[in-house]
Amino acid sequence: MANVIKLRKGLDIKLKGKAVNAKISLGKSEEYALVPDDFTGISPKVTVKEGDHVRVGEALFVNKFYSSVKFASPVSGTITAIVRGDRRKVLCVKVNADVQQEYIDFGKKDPSLLDAKEVKDSLLEAGLFGYINQLPYAISTNPEARPKAIFVSALRDMPLAGDFEIELKGNEAAFQAGLTALSKISQTYLGIGPKAKAKALTAATDVQITVFDGPCPAGNVGIQVNHLDPVNKGEVVWVVDPTAVIFFGRLFLEGKVDLTRTIAVAGSGVTSPQYVDTLVGTPLKSILEGNLVRTDHIRIINGNPLTGRKANVGDYLGAHTSEVCVIPEGDNADEILGWILPRTKQFSISRSYFSWLQKEKEYDLDARIKGGERHMIMSGEYDKVLPMDIYAEYLIKAIITGDIDKQEELGIYEISPEDFAIAEFVDSSKLPLQEIVRKGLDTLRKENA
Repeated sequence: MANVIKLRKGLDIKLKGKAVNAKISLGKSEEYALVPDDFTGISPKVTVKEGDHVRVGEALFVNKFYSSVKFASPVSGTITAIVRGDRRKVLCVKVNADVQQEYIDFGKKDPSLLDAKEVKDSLLEAGLFGYINQLPYAISTNPEARPKAIFVSALRDMPLAGDFEIELKGNEAAFQAGLTALSKISQTYLGIGPKAKAKALTAATDVQITVFDGPCPAGNVGIQVNHLDPVNKGEVVWVVDPTAVIFFGRLFLEGKVDLTRTIAVAGSGVTSPQYVDTLVGTPLKSILEGNLVRTDHIRIINGNPLTGRKANVGDYLGAHTSEVCVIPEGDNADEILGWILPRTKQFSISRSYFSWLQKEKEYDLDARIKGGERHMIMSGEYDKVLPMDIYAEYLIKAIITGDIDKQEELGIYEISPEDFAIAEFVDSSKLPLQEIVRKGLDTLRKENA
């Protein structure tokens, strides 16, 4: 029987426009792109030129620090552009897709018969190893790291997040193969929710299954690491998105790279919230075309509303993105005497509005912060919604002041920016907590390099 961990701290934010249990497949787009910034912590070196032809699974760029870590093209076709920004930073590599897709044959393998080195070499050769992240630092890991454990969270509970069980349908064998492969490298933990029904989750083999029962962010893999096997200085754990596990499993079962994934297209700005089968690197224009309530005064988010990136229709689906959300921007809001009205359509954790009486109500919240950044208020707000055994407010203060010794004492090695997403939402000081944590982790990584 699976171990159950009950979490009481957290906050579920119910937003309008959650994707319904219906799935469609998008037609092929003409152009796709892989974005290096989707793989945090790498320094990309482009290995192709404009006009080159690539097959699915062929590397578009590698990590300068570890050249064996390649990043595979999601489609076969012709390289049309290598887009660069300031100081020649690589923003994306664009590929014009062939009508008939060509795949590199990496050979079918039974992961149960492989050892750790063979699994790792297979993922490196196919350009999939970069989809594995690590703690500390919350970055794409490297092949030299020796993880004491590997964590996979199949519980998605952020606002408007897609249900992984919908993506899992039809991919059960690949998911299990991916888990078996990871278990060859180190002890692997699978986190699921109390409502999980799929046998591929509840009866998965070669892993230790743990049920996390509680409000958001119970599904955050950092929260699960904190409760199962916390990271101390000098230790490394790997964290893998469940979709990446499917990618790995397909590689072993089919002998090819297949970056098809199911995403939720959600939010009150979407006409028909639904699930879509598409590829990593698909233009958001193709995903959202004909499905927007309006084209102005909206916020398109590559990801969920709390942790995703602000985007536009010219951007591309992120490598780790499980949902594309559209919510009101709020730049045309008119709230005359708003502060004196009951405001039953607004959400508040502090019971400032009567809406706290309607616990199951869904809200149409916009992207406004509703207030400017101010001095940090030591009120215990973070601790109420962060189910980790750390002093969150003191850790944030240590990061802001650059006190590295204090950061280490307060547990910075086991956190990632997304762990502070709910705390950022409820923060009266309006501080960009995820940005602060990211900068703190980057600084610490440089200091320890």
